[in-house]
Amino acid sequence: MIDRLSGVVLLPTDGSPAGPPVDLSISDGRIAAIAPAGEVPARRLLAAPALVNAHDHARPLSPTSFGAAGKPLETWLLRLAAMPAIDPYLGALAAFGRAARAGAGSVMAHYTRFHGPMSPVEEAKEIARAARDVGVHVTLAMFMRDRNPLVYDGEDGVLMKLPDDVRGVIETQFLSPMPGVVEQIARVEAIAAETESALFSVQFGPTGAQWCSDSLIAGIGEASRQTGRRVHMHLLETRYQRAFADRAYPEGVVERLKTLGLLSPRLTLAHCVHARPAELEAIAAAGAVIATNPSSNLHLKSGIAPIPEALRRGCRVALGVDASAFDEDDDIVREMRLGHFLHCGWGFDSVIERGAWLATIVANGRFANGAPGSGMLGVGAPADILVLDFDALDRDAVMPVEPVDLVFARASVAHVARLIVAGEEIVRDGRLVRVDLAAAEGELRRQYRVNMPSRSAFLEAWGDLEPTIAAHYRDGFGCC
Repeated sequence: MIDRLSGVVLLPTDGSPAGPPVDLSISDGRIAAIAPAGEVPARRLLAAPALVNAHDHARPLSPTSFGAAGKPLETWLLRLAAMPAIDPYLGALAAFGRAARAGAGSVMAHYTRFHGPMSPVEEAKEIARAARDVGVHVTLAMFMRDRNPLVYDGEDGVLMKLPDDVRGVIETQFLSPMPGVVEQIARVEAIAAETESALFSVQFGPTGAQWCSDSLIAGIGEASRQTGRRVHMHLLETRYQRAFADRAYPEGVVERLKTLGLLSPRLTLAHCVHARPAELEAIAAAGAVIATNPSSNLHLKSGIAPIPEALRRGCRVALGVDASAFDEDDDIVREMRLGHFLHCGWGFDSVIERGAWLATIVANGRFANGAPGSGMLGVGAPADILVLDFDALDRDAVMPVEPVDLVFARASVAHVARLIVAGEEIVRDGRLVRVDLAAAEGELRRQYRVNMPSRSAFLEAWGDLEPTIAAHYRDGFGCC
């Protein structure tokens, strides 16, 4: 626990000029006082709210290394089966370590597959241990689904088109029985009972409307209402999900979520790339949060989300990396900038200013992840602080330039000097304080290489599966 952060310039989020350096006193994980700096530091540092990754999946390594690059979500997801099982603690340690190194003090981990062979509760305990070792605030949303494991509909039609030997491999990989509604809800509560702490919380994690029956969504909605537990799910990420929703929910998918009791301030909706104005209006009225993921939406050919329209209609917007940052490095600083570039408005028409964008995505991200406070740096606020190298940002130093200009023009993970979470320094000089990230990733690579032969049958089947899936969506979902 540190008790002082000395000689930092606070990054304004209200459009005002930056002031002189200050000293922040820290006590019991909170900012106790802010006073003029006792001495001018040798190197200028810039203090900002710790960023929030409001939608991620805690993937150990990039799926691109397993042949998943350049694919739309519908085949990209299936290609994840090329990744063999590894030590779940090590996988989470690497994912949370990269997030912290890049400046995220709070991370949503929407966990979409178990690594095993341990029980789900024991695996979740390993994830919580990794979060504790890194020192970052983690929210775990445990996946929940009960339909459409292969395609959004018409699985039998897809399977019929595959050779017999390929069909057997695919059925084994994707078509195992799914637990019932009561069992899935109980599993989440059991995980919460064993893992929750001040820096680790658990949410319901329905994967998306196309993967969840009405009975499962209704059950989650009722459990959330009774317990207050938040819910995190995908919505309308791709054009094919849009087409499925229009067929399955004639009244509208957001209206169906409302009818089933899921649409509330306790709900976070990831992506919403293909949400329509009326749906954004309903999301805003409910007080739900949209977690947008600019780089992931580009990597997976999903599109550009209507975030300006969402903001104009009063939606609460947060930001996620979705394990697919632009350079696949979990750089949420760059992601913050990309989000603003895409959604700030064109020409002289402004949708949201830079400082307001930062304040918005941090405050809404913390709300979505269940972290306390708005994240802004003030007396009494949690000491969750991102410190950037001001001198490195101001690399030319030819005249005074406002730090917000430098941050939104060029900041990245390379400029992260320190990260403080709940008063604990977890990144110093751009390196994790508590864990050896390079060693963790090195061991992960070793485990993956050793275990890759277990995926040989799936990799051989892929040549038949991928074009069949692509044809299924092109031929059956082209109306969107």
